[in-house]
Amino acid sequence: MTLSDLDKPAELTLWPGYRPAQVADARSFPTLREALAAAAQAIDAEKAKPWIITEAGDILAPGWIRANTAGYRLQ
Repeated sequence: MTLSDLDKPAELTLWPGYRPAQVADARSFPTLREALAAAAQAIDAEKAKPWIITEAGDILAPGWIRANTAGYRLQ
């Protein structure tokens, strides 16, 4: 993944972190940067388990998202 990937579309799927998941919330974002910001916010506010699929097909797991968004302003 490169810095230019931050400005490409991405798909975010949020799985509830507080109970067994029945339904996930999936959303498309115009940029990976926005998807990462939404994922980080969901981790903090909802204890959700976010997964992101980038336009290039990379899959970003919850651990990767946590490690790469902690203390970093994406927008």
